[in-house]
Amino acid sequence: MKGVMRFGKKGKLSPRYIGPYRISKRIDNVAYELELLLELATVHPMFHISILKKCMGNYSLIIPTENIGIKDNLFYVEIPIDILDRQVRKLRTTEVKSVKVLWRN
Repeated sequence: MKGVMRFGKKGKLSPRYIGPYRISKRIDNVAYELELLLELATVHPMFHISILKKCMGNYSLIIPTENIGIKDNLFYVEIPIDILDRQVRKLRTTEVKSVKVLWRN
């Protein structure tokens, strides 16, 4: 796996859906090969069924890749729009502050 780029691996909030992409062939019961665009040529085209989402025909849920602005190294810039909520959780000896942010993209 050395040198293989994986799309969508950005830490804690990594699950992102882009597409839809056509399934070119079924590799196994749980693995599929997709027909990706040329801008995603560095991404390995085989995916496990658990990370695929069925396209139900609701095109408002589809995020086009050209609006996101994916760069050659498969990263994109997330821009914070608004802070929705702030919270402080008190543990026995520490306080953990958390902020809920509305992001663009």
